Amino acid sequence: MKYEIRGSTMPVVMMSLESGESVFTESGGMGWMSDTVEMSTNLEGGLFGGLTRKLSGESLFMTTYTARGTAHIAFPTSMPGNIIAMELKNNESLVCQKKSFLVADRSVTLEMHFRKKLGTGLFGGEGFILQKVTGPGQVFFEIDGETVEHVLAPGERLKVDTGHIAIIEPTVDYSIEMVKGFKNILFGGEGLFLATLTGPGRVWLQTMPIQNLAREIIPFIPIKKD
Repeated sequence: MKYEIRGSTMPVVMMSLESGESVFTESGGMGWMSDTVEMSTNLEGGLFGGLTRKLSGESLFMTTYTARGTAHIAFPTSMPGNIIAMELKNNESLVCQKKSFLVADRSVTLEMHFRKKLGTGLFGGEGFILQKVTGPGQVFFEIDGETVEHVLAPGERLKVDTGHIAIIEPTVDYSIEMVKGFKNILFGGEGLFLATLTGPGRVWLQTMPIQNLAREIIPFIPIKKD
């Protein structure tokens, strides 16, 4: 697969596929394609597989696009942000927030990922269930706002507002801690809890979570008065 990521605020990944190459995405993720692409939508993994994807933030159905000859296909972001590409090795995995998966090689596996810690699941901002992608193959993620990557050394800790965590390597420990100090809780604007990420491993953070963007826009939405 050859690809190019175009755009800035609302980017799109444009792919060139050779005959027989396939990629998959959630239902409705494709922007445009040449007529040499064959589209197949199904309840991948059966009803259970569809329901688990729904719980992890994806659609019930998944769509596979297969080139029947040289083909071109494009997948735009669904919100203002950034697209990042990752080449995963065999059995290499990444854990990511709900709805961050955009599109991947057909060889990549997408599944839900349960948080083992009760506190993390309850107060981590994404619930108990995240997404897990496993290689081999190319995978593309859509990130809210810009992307900042951190490489954490063993034992190194980073405290993050929960909504800003986009992707982490499985080696990174994820826990939730209550903000200390009465005034910090009431007036700090960060809520009751922060996430603590402990290395080793890589972490990808996003600068403008969609829920934060929505919160900034809501005051400017006209309210219809009876």
